[in-house]
Amino acid sequence: MSKEHATREENYAQWYNDIVIKADLAENSAVRGCMVIKPYGFAIWEKMQAALDKMFKDTGHVNAYFPMFIPKSFLSKEAAHVEGFAKECAVITHYRLKNDPQGNGVVVDPEARLEEELIVRPTSETIIWNTYKGWIQSYRDLPILVNQWANVVRWEMRTRLFLRTAEFLWQEGHTAHASKEEAEEEARRMLDVYTDFAENYMAMPVLRGVKTENERFAGAEDTYCIEAMMQDGKALQAGTSHFLGQNFARAFDVKFTSREGRQELVWATSWGVSTRLMGALVMTHSDDKGLVIPPKLAPFQVVIVPIYKSEAEFEAVCTSGKKIKSALENVGIRVKLDDRDTHKPGYKFAEHEFRGVPLRIAIGPRDLENGTVEVARRDTLEKFSFQQTDLATKLQHLLDQIQENLFTKALQFRETHTFKADTLEEFTRILDEQGGFVYAHWDGTVETEQKIKEMTKATIRCIPLNNPMEQGNCILTGKPSSQRVVFARAY
Repeated sequence: MSKEHATREENYAQWYNDIVIKADLAENSAVRGCMVIKPYGFAIWEKMQAALDKMFKDTGHVNAYFPMFIPKSFLSKEAAHVEGFAKECAVITHYRLKNDPQGNGVVVDPEARLEEELIVRPTSETIIWNTYKGWIQSYRDLPILVNQWANVVRWEMRTRLFLRTAEFLWQEGHTAHASKEEAEEEARRMLDVYTDFAENYMAMPVLRGVKTENERFAGAEDTYCIEAMMQDGKALQAGTSHFLGQNFARAFDVKFTSREGRQELVWATSWGVSTRLMGALVMTHSDDKGLVIPPKLAPFQVVIVPIYKSEAEFEAVCTSGKKIKSALENVGIRVKLDDRDTHKPGYKFAEHEFRGVPLRIAIGPRDLENGTVEVARRDTLEKFSFQQTDLATKLQHLLDQIQENLFTKALQFRETHTFKADTLEEFTRILDEQGGFVYAHWDGTVETEQKIKEMTKATIRCIPLNNPMEQGNCILTGKPSSQRVVFARAY
């Protein structure tokens, strides 16, 4: 990036914000704490949506849509759930405005108060389980495997584009099952789907694990998660899948007649990822020159920039560029021919580099003579001269290399920023000097977990799945512990 942009070393938070804004991903809106997702940012989100949506449908799920307004009484039916979301709820009390007779503009009409206040959905378990009560009577009606793409509102006071905003976009799956085993299997299956997406599309390695009681979703019996490491060593929760037990079925009296003719409560899961993944994408791969996008999620995988001096050269080069574009598109590569005559090639190079386009092709009069093109990789900044013969195959190979390289680079970063600590002093020193994931023993109590958080600002990110058992002593209390858990400071 040029000097007007912060670097990761100088100011990581400002670096992140600069990239999001200057790469045209998003901007702050007139509504405090909310964002406008700009076309380029939304194009990346659409790629994420399309990949995830196919994965959901491939595992038997279907999409539906539920209201964004939730009666307040619904939220109060599940005690842990309402307690978990109470401080973040936006509440609708009135349904009409009127002109102020005192001349102070438009005011709320006091006579138009709702009989029951409505919550703008922070999540949809309650409205969905109230709906499922009418859908489920028998074991023949199960399972229900439903997902919805929606917006939610969680009233945040301290916000950051994509990572934490008052309103954000997400998907939320809500499934209903006849048995505990089937519901638990579903929750783990969706964690596998999220892992697959994070690693194979986002090129972002993740740790898979289960949350502690203190960190699990409000109303869940178990919360499974994927945790990613950002380049400042902080963790980011990239997706969660919850085994809800029978808590919501009990709260909304959702029962079914089993094969044996008994009345039983339904078993439930919910799972979701959000536009927070956009923030994860930026922070996992980008550098001081701007955004870096994995090819599988790039709106354009290749940009073609004409090099010319005269009008005749411009036309000749653009004609060749169009042929190359067509050939690449025929094999499924997403291509943009930047034939704007309002900007010079150097400006275009800088712009597309900053916006993270994986491959750039430059083609000029000399290339037309030689049958060549110059290709630049965004991830390594290397440049190559290629013959135009069989160019599509060569570029597809390069795109695959870039996708793999980004994952490998991120994995190596995580591995070099993963540590073990056996004392609180060692634990704190690692967090202060290195950051990253710290594997440490914990005595299993909420009190100790909370105390460590207060002292170090680090939370238990997860208890890794298939975690090896290892006898040790808690870094704070010295009490016995049977396994290490993963701590980190986090977004």
